[in-house]
Amino acid sequence: MNTVYLNGEFLPAEEAKVSVFDRGFLFGDSVYEVIPFYQGVGFRLQAHLDRLNHSLRAVRIKNEQHWEEILESLVARNGGGNLSVYLQVTRGSAGKRSHAYDDSLEPTVFACCTPIKDVWKAGVDSVVPLKAIVTEDLRWHRCDIKSTCLLPNILVLQQAKDEGAQEALFSRNDKLTEGSACNLFLVKRGVIYTPKRSSEILGGITRELILELADKHAIQFQEVDIDYQQLLVADEVWVSSSTRGIVPVIEVDGHKIGKGQSGPVWHKMFELFADFQRKLMTGL
Repeated sequence: MNTVYLNGEFLPAEEAKVSVFDRGFLFGDSVYEVIPFYQGVGFRLQAHLDRLNHSLRAVRIKNEQHWEEILESLVARNGGGNLSVYLQVTRGSAGKRSHAYDDSLEPTVFACCTPIKDVWKAGVDSVVPLKAIVTEDLRWHRCDIKSTCLLPNILVLQQAKDEGAQEALFSRNDKLTEGSACNLFLVKRGVIYTPKRSSEILGGITRELILELADKHAIQFQEVDIDYQQLLVADEVWVSSSTRGIVPVIEVDGHKIGKGQSGPVWHKMFELFADFQRKLMTGL
């Protein structure tokens, strides 16, 4: 996993260098994607690239790369197989620190790989349920842009750890939005609920997969506004992300969720998700 991509070159990670005047470093003026590759093939690659293109357009960073070619070559150079690709695109460097910029800047493009956790191989018993806190959502109002400006996410996650929890859930105008780096689900009377898509949450690719699997297997779900009290009286709460899969939350702000253990709907969805991943990873 030692080969990275930087501005047109594939090179050892220790040789990759970025200017100290890069706007991604100085201002967080950049966007990113995390894309799973199973057996060397990008999972829902076009959906990830569509989201990347949306972010680039929204912040007006040039988009003139052959993304699929770059990513597939990087994965192959790192041995192929089941890898997660981190891709970051900054506005570039002007050779000085200045808030203003012009369209002459050439973006900095960086990508690297890490192994994907085999959720299906580890099995349901390996999943450790989480405790979470709810905190005010102090982020900007364009959370649909996958920006690297993640300081609020970092601070609330550390706050959660300081309080003996492992995840933080954001609340804005008395409505739950998402977690520090994950989407949110709850279950009540067998129905799955998740906050509806808006500019205030990031539309996760894993989130969409969960809803598709639920629909395919006749498990009811709704995309709705969710408030704090609905969260506390839910039968089950989960979070999802491409790196963690689906993880149950058994406590929020010290309040036990349901029976204080992973619930039956989560178990069913975990089995469906794990089986889906197994087929992608093994082809069987």
